[in-house]
Amino acid sequence: MIKRLCVIACLFFSILSFSQESTSSPYSYYGLGENRFKGTTDTRAMGGVAIFSDSIHLNLQNPAFYSHLRLTTFSVAGTVMNTTFKNNFQKETARRTALDYLAVGLPMGKWGAGFGLMPFTAVGYKITNTDENAVETERRYSGTGGLNRAFLGISYEFSPKFSAGIEAGYIFGDIETSSIYLTDVEYGTRELNESAASGIAFTAGLAYKSMINDKLLFSAAASYSPEATISLSNERRIGLVKVLSSISVYDEITANAPDTEVKLPSKYTFGAGIGQPKKWMVGAEANLSDGTAMANRFDDIEGASFESASKYAIGGYYIPNYASYAKYFQRITYRGGLKYEKTGLVINNKSIDDYGFTLGAGLPLSGTFSNINFGFEFGKRGTRDAGLVEEKYANFSIGLSFNDRWFVKRRYD
Repeated sequence: MIKRLCVIACLFFSILSFSQESTSSPYSYYGLGENRFKGTTDTRAMGGVAIFSDSIHLNLQNPAFYSHLRLTTFSVAGTVMNTTFKNNFQKETARRTALDYLAVGLPMGKWGAGFGLMPFTAVGYKITNTDENAVETERRYSGTGGLNRAFLGISYEFSPKFSAGIEAGYIFGDIETSSIYLTDVEYGTRELNESAASGIAFTAGLAYKSMINDKLLFSAAASYSPEATISLSNERRIGLVKVLSSISVYDEITANAPDTEVKLPSKYTFGAGIGQPKKWMVGAEANLSDGTAMANRFDDIEGASFESASKYAIGGYYIPNYASYAKYFQRITYRGGLKYEKTGLVINNKSIDDYGFTLGAGLPLSGTFSNINFGFEFGKRGTRDAGLVEEKYANFSIGLSFNDRWFVKRRYD
């Protein structure tokens, strides 16, 4: 009972944490913001590869894996993000801490279910542009907010080799962006854009595993998310501002800002791997989406467009001896991976790409099936060409996976 109360408390406090600013990238201004969910801590440490069957870890990238669970599982994770920004003139750094996801998985015989809440996108930036030769001597840009995703999925294990699942997600949230234009006179102008978003998205998945011989296991998985529509209720306000120690707004008016719709592109994911169960596995995964359907929140955003996106990753894990009780470090799961992603965002005719490598470890909690997972991610996104910004990041993630037997009928009172 105490464990269940702890889970409920974690859910409550984690939900409160979703309002925090969880990105500092100027690229989060475009589209619906920066994509926040990159996988659970264990799969993220393998470059994002999520094709390996697991009975004690939630797989939130493919709903077909819910039926592989054998224990009720509660997962929660967070990330500390350290980013260095560079252009051709200056260098800045930023640090953000954010919750990644919270979810519960329920085994039900051949059935399995999962539900939870996670950030879907994030907007968070502050930029100052000074030009003494222009009429507008200083421009300040800022943005906050983002979208969340509440999801519910279910899967069925048709045989020990094959399972399938489907998941529905409700996407919601608010985004606010502000532009302040200052001149060499006392007053400037401010433009404030606010959007309230909502929509429903679906994902279907398949998972397959089969022993090749006495030791080697072959694993494969695929998922598909059809195109979804996000409806945006927009509001734009323009006013005079006076800048002292803080910004004061005068004579604010509401300008015309029609409601819009943004299409989430369809997405295909497929991958395969091979290895020895409870010893080592290595695999590769590809993620493809038609980003040309994507758009910005407002039609008057210039210089940005979208193209087809893709992500390729290889990764795996190694366990020296999962059954060792005398040597704890022999039971640790060591993970690693590489990734390359074409984000689909194009600014000033330059594609914004992201590539990096990952490392991680899974530490079992003695006497239980629960574990703590750590992940490190190092990489680079963007470019300094065409007046853009290059981002170098070093992220640290920690995920908790609590496992227990729920809904077991007592044999004795």
